[in-house]
Amino acid sequence: MLSEACELCEDGDYFEAIKLYNQVIKKEPKNVNALIDKAVTLQTLGKIKQALSLYDKALKIEPSNLDALLNKGSALHTIEKYREAISCYDAATEIDKKCAMALAYKGLSLGELGNLEEAVKLFKKALTIDRDYDLANISKKMAQKLLKESKKTKTQ
Repeated sequence: MLSEACELCEDGDYFEAIKLYNQVIKKEPKNVNALIDKAVTLQTLGKIKQALSLYDKALKIEPSNLDALLNKGSALHTIEKYREAISCYDAATEIDKKCAMALAYKGLSLGELGNLEEAVKLFKKALTIDRDYDLANISKKMAQKLLKESKKTKTQ
């Protein structure tokens, strides 16, 4: 049923996918994958609070689940709760110090908070782990550009 729900999501049929996730969760309330996948689907639909609730349920069952931590951080970032998102990414890097995604996502949140220098460091660190990570590469270039522009403005 989970693979069928994933296929429905790929086809953009999110509401049917949610019905399947609900069936799985009803039968197996502690199915972390179903909880996370349903949360991602809800997040895609803009239902962030519902998604966060499911990520929290998944994390109560499996506190060190990287997918739940990263996706929860992403959801928090979406609603501009950057510091809370950073906490999720920090928890993810405590579990896996080489989690390029957690480093890059943390960089994005730090950038939103105006800490571009630290963001650039994290993007670079993510790229040392995965040199082909487009999000980190593009974000690093953007943050560096913004830093240069802000320095020019300050000197004028």
